Parts: sequence; structure tokens; C-alpha cells
Amino acid sequence: MKKERQKISRQENKQATVVPEARPISAAGRAGWILAATILGSAMAFIDSTVINVALPVLQKSLGADVSQAQWIVDAYLLVLSSLMLAGGALGDRIGRVRVFAAGVALFGAASAWCGFANSATMLIAARAAQGIGAALLVPGSLSIITATFPPERRGKAIGTWSAMTSLAIIAGPLLGGWLVQTVSWRAVFYINMPIAAATLLIVWFKVPGLKGTVTGAIDWAGTALITLALGAATYGLIESRWIAGGVAVVAFIAFVLVEHHTKEPIVPLTLFRSRTFTGANILTLLLYGALSAATFLLPFNLIQVQHYSPAKAGAAFLPFVATMSLLSRWSGALADRIGPRVPLIVGPLVAGTGFALMTLPGIGGSYWTTFFPGILTLGIGMSITVAPLTTTVMTSIDDERHAGAASGINNTIARAAGLLAIALFGSIAVTIFSHQLAGRLSPKEAAKLTAAKPPPGVSQRVIDEAFLHAFRVNMIAAAAIAVASAGGALVIRAKRA
Repeated sequence: MKKERQKISRQENKQATVVPEARPISAAGRAGWILAATILGSAMAFIDSTVINVALPVLQKSLGADVSQAQWIVDAYLLVLSSLMLAGGALGDRIGRVRVFAAGVALFGAASAWCGFANSATMLIAARAAQGIGAALLVPGSLSIITATFPPERRGKAIGTWSAMTSLAIIAGPLLGGWLVQTVSWRAVFYINMPIAAATLLIVWFKVPGLKGTVTGAIDWAGTALITLALGAATYGLIESRWIAGGVAVVAFIAFVLVEHHTKEPIVPLTLFRSRTFTGANILTLLLYGALSAATFLLPFNLIQVQHYSPAKAGAAFLPFVATMSLLSRWSGALADRIGPRVPLIVGPLVAGTGFALMTLPGIGGSYWTTFFPGILTLGIGMSITVAPLTTTVMTSIDDERHAGAASGINNTIARAAGLLAIALFGSIAVTIFSHQLAGRLSPKEAAKLTAAKPPPGVSQRVIDEAFLHAFRVNMIAAAAIAVASAGGALVIRAKRA
């Protein structure tokens, strides 16, 4: 493994000129501030990828949006974030990670204000895309700042803390979103980012040391443009059922790989994937986070529009996930340090898959504790076992810390792209199954609204709800299968030697 890493490092050194990096920090007080800034900034961006989900059923009615527009409200953010995160990591490597991180925080805060002011679905989609630009600058910078400033003996614990807290933020998003939607307004889920952004910028300004760029040379904008085209075309094709767009996505992705193979300074150093551990961890990320994103997109529609939960109650339904993530993530990280990541990264996805499967059991009505609680709790346990070891594995699978921004960007891009494509695919599958269940009794325009569709004469609301419930169950079965398959990515990770 060591020889493999050294070979990758030598090849990357030929591609770019490297400049000295700042020395790792030593003061415990400064370390705490660095962790606080990177966690706050990343949590703000990650919360927004899930907080919107509980607000979607309310947004759908408030702005008169159909499911396609609801998908774009989520995916506009994920598309820009996924496409530009690699460039964001590379930009930080070149002009300074702290500088780029701070710029991303500021832009994200401003775009959040725009989201709050949006008076149409189209305006909200545009504002969400602007949020994605800010997130693409700050997310890869957060992990690379930790990697560059913490000494090796403290880095694993710092990454584990960052992973646990940001993962908690992702799942706490629906809880916070539900409370804000019910007690204030759906617009509050965006306004809440403004004070968080301000606090993060203050910490960065006064407490976080500046880091110079570690790499010089041009950024691979050709690669960035091609991956943007590939993801955008794939998303459009899945949401709007345009097969030509799917073909464009395939061609653009092949061109992207070719460009990355031949360019001197690729946005994605393909040599990193010669590491079995790095490749396996990213395959696991792609599949597991895709399944998770699909579930968290569709579950609020079930809870609010079919089960008639209030937004706050729907958000609170995720509390078992929040509790297990907060209690078990650091434990699982420590366990992986002792026995290696391979076993946790096999067991965790299998448990998560069981959680998705359990969510197919509830019908309409019934107590939360006997319907959705078992599945959400089991899913939380599975993700808690997985997340901390997965993040640490990705960041320690490369030996060249000077490209930590690229490694972080690749893994985060894969996680966000997984969510982007899963929401587009599973949302479209849900609409297709929903329409089929109603046997043409709804117009395509009404069917696209799913449970918000107005029942035609002679059709009760319960028929609408049962049609959606069938679509939901099919999607949860598919999510369970994908989660179980993701454990295969861990099989290629080298086991810890005795």
C-alpha cells in the first residue's frame, strides 16, 4: 500500500509545481477555533441539502410548484455544488484554502438571503444554484484546512469530530426545517444561514491562521465544464425524461475522463484511483449516499401529505437518526482505528439497507413508534457505523497531503452527485409509478404533483394516497438494494494488519 501511494505521489508531482505548506498547528486553543469554523461552515452547507426536504411539501403549495420543480429546487443546488466542488478544492490548493473557504461562506450567506426573498419557483431555483457556488468553495476547503493544520497524531480525531458533527447537521436539517416551517415560515430555513455565516466569518477573521496555496498552475476549466455538462444533462434527462440528454451526459463524461487522462493538471487526478482503498471508499459513498438522498427526499411527502404529520412532527420523526449519529459516530471512528475500517464499512451499509427495507412496512395511519420509528432508528445506526470510518478512510488513503483539497473535493463531489442523480431518478420513478397506479385518471400535469394532486370527480383522496404509498415502497426497496450493494465497495479496502 505504501509503495502504491508513493507511486501516485511521484506521478502527481510531475503535474504541478508545489509550494511549501503551512506547518501544522500546535496550540490546542487555536485547534478548537479551526474545528469550530470548519464545522460551522460545512454544517451550514450540508444542512441546506436536507433542510429543504421537509419544507418541499409546503413550498409546493405556496409557490404552485409541481414535483419536477420541487426536484429542481433541490437539484439546482446539488448540481452546481457537485460540478464546481472539484474546482473549489483546486482553487483553494492554489490561492489559499482559508481565503477560498471564507469567500464561499460569504457567498452562501448572501445567496441564502436571496432564497428567502424568492417569490416564485423559478427565482428560488436560481437562488439555490447561487448557494451551490458558495458551497462548492467552502465544503472542500473545510477538510483540507483540517488536514493542513492538524499534526498527523491528532488529525484522525479531528476528522472524526468534523465528520460526526457535519453528518449530524445533515440529518438534523429536517428537524430544524420542520420546526421553522411550522413556527415561522419556509423562508426561515434560508434566513437561518445568515447568522451562521456571520459567526463563521468572524472566527476565520480573528482565529484561523492563513494558509498559502500549495500548488501553482492553471485550473482545469475544461474538465470542470465537461463534468458540469455531464451531470447537468444527466439530471435534466432523468427529471424531464429526455433520453437525448442522457446520451449527451454519457458523451460528456467520456470526454471528461479523456481530458483528465491527458491534461497536465487535471481537476481529478485519475492516479488517485489506483489506490484500492480510495476507489472502494468512493464507490461506497456513491451508492450509500444516493440511497440516503432518495429516502430523505420522498419521506417528507409521505409523512406530511399522506400520514398528515405537521411539518414540525415530520422533522421530529428524524430524531432517532439524529440521536444515533450524535451518540455512535465517534465510537465507530474509534473502533475503526482499532480494527480497521473494512468491517464497519461492510456492516454499516447492511444495517442501513435494513432500515430502508423497514420503511416499506407502514401503511396509512398508525402510531409513529410502530411504523416509521424502527426503520429510521435502524437507518441511523447503519449510517453511524459507516460515516466516520468512511471519511477518515478517504482522507488517509492518499499519502500526498498537498492534494488533500483534490481528494476531499472528489469524495464530496461523489456524495453530492449521488444525491443529485438519485433525487432526479427516484423522483421520476415515483411519478411514473404513481401515474400507473391511477390508470390514467389524472392528467400528466396533476400526476406530476404526486400527493398534492387534486382528485378528479369520483376519486377519493385515499386512492391518491395509496397510489403514492405504493410508489414510495418501491423506491424504498430500491434504496435498500443499493445500500446493501454499497458494502461491496468496502470489500476492496485493505483490512487492518495485526
